[in-house]
Amino acid sequence: MKVKIYKSDLRESLHNFMRKCGYMPFHDSYIKNLSVSGYPRFHIYVVESETEFIFNLHIDQKRPSYGKATAHSGEYEGKVVEDEADRIVDFL
Repeated sequence: MKVKIYKSDLRESLHNFMRKCGYMPFHDSYIKNLSVSGYPRFHIYVVESETEFIFNLHIDQKRPSYGKATAHSGEYEGKVVEDEADRIVDFL
């Protein structure tokens, strides 16, 4: 799910905003663990334009499994993802 956040709506840095929302940096993205095992977790990739940040939000239900085939168990739609997107916007 894509969520647009206008830079003018942020009163702090993106990093601080994400921390306030409960996310921590993870490589070139942000994650929010939902259990002590690390999965499921919300995962956000951020694309920056001149005026806004576009969050590409999904939930990783389990650890990716790599072998002969690539499997990613991310869900980009659904009530859980929509509720999390709404929660992030509410922090503005």
